Amino acid sequence: MSSKTTILGAGAWGSALAIHLARRGGTVTLWGHRPEHVERLAEARENVRYLPGVKLPDTLRLESDLAAALDGAGYVLVAVPSKAFVHTIEALAPLTGAPVFWATKGLDAENGRPLHEHVARLLGTRRGIGVLSGPSFAHEVAAGLPTAVTVAASDMALARRFATRVHSATFRAYVSTDLVGVELGGAAKNVIAIAAGIGDGMGLGANARAGLITRGLAELRRLGKALGARPQTLIGLSGLGDLVLTATDNQSRNRRFGIALGEGTPIEEAREAIGGAVEGIPAARAIVRLAEDVGVELPICAQVRAVLDGAQSPRAAVETLMTRAMTSEH
Repeated sequence: MSSKTTILGAGAWGSALAIHLARRGGTVTLWGHRPEHVERLAEARENVRYLPGVKLPDTLRLESDLAAALDGAGYVLVAVPSKAFVHTIEALAPLTGAPVFWATKGLDAENGRPLHEHVARLLGTRRGIGVLSGPSFAHEVAAGLPTAVTVAASDMALARRFATRVHSATFRAYVSTDLVGVELGGAAKNVIAIAAGIGDGMGLGANARAGLITRGLAELRRLGKALGARPQTLIGLSGLGDLVLTATDNQSRNRRFGIALGEGTPIEEAREAIGGAVEGIPAARAIVRLAEDVGVELPICAQVRAVLDGAQSPRAAVETLMTRAMTSEH
C-alpha cells in the first residue's frame, strides 16, 4: 500500500492533521475545494484564516484538483464540515480505491444518520473505512502539543495500520472497531458544549456546567446503547474525553456559540461572530431526530434544538430541564 496520505478539507482541522502527518514523513497532500484558498495557502505557506502563526511544512503538497490530490493515495482522510461530507464521499468514490477515514464530527444533516452508513453505502466496505476522533483542538495538534485520539475502523488490522500512520510522540492513537460509538461521541459532544456554553453565558455557575456535562454523557450513553455502541467507547477518548474538552474550553466554537446565546446574542449574529463551522447546530437537529427514530429521550439535546429553532429562549430551556419530573440517576 502506498504511504501517500491525502487529506480532504483545508479548514483548521484538515490543515492541522495535514501538518501533523507531513511532520511524520511520507507524501502528504492537502486538498481544498476553493482554488483561491489553496493558492493563498501555497503563497503564504500558512493557513492564515484558520491556523494563523503555524507554518505549513515544506513537504506538504497543496492541491485544489480532487483527482490529482487522490492520485496514488494509500489513505484518504476526510476532514470537511458535516454538511459537505456526503457530497465529498460521492466525489471521491470513482477516483480512488484507497481506504477512507474521516475526522468529520457530526451526523448527516438530511436524515440524522451516522456518517459511516453513508460511506458504506457509497463506497462499500471492501476497501476499508474508519474514523478518527477524540479530544483534539486543531491549533494544539498543529502546534505539536500532546494529543490522544481513537482510530476506529471496519476491522482491527486496518485500524492498527492507520493508527501507526498517524501515531507519534505527540499524537497518541488508540484503536477500536466501534465506528458507531466513536461517531456518536464526536457528534453529541458539540450539542452538549452549546448547552454548557449557554449556561455559562447566563452565569449559571460551575455546578450547572458539571451537571450538564454529566447528564449529557448519560444521554450519549442511552443513545449509544440503542444503536449498538460499546459502553466503554462512550466513556473513552472519543466520548467523555471529547465532551469534557469541548464543553469546558473556549477554543471550542460550539461552547463560544453557546456563551453568546446565553448572553442574549441572536443566533445568526452569534454564528457569524464565530467565523467557522459550528457543528453543534446541525448536530442538535440530527441527533434528536435519530433519538426519536430509536425511541430514546435526550432532554438536554432536545432543549438545545428548541433554542436553535426559536421555540424556546435559553432561560425557558433551563427552566424546562430543571422542572422535569424527578427520576433515578441510572
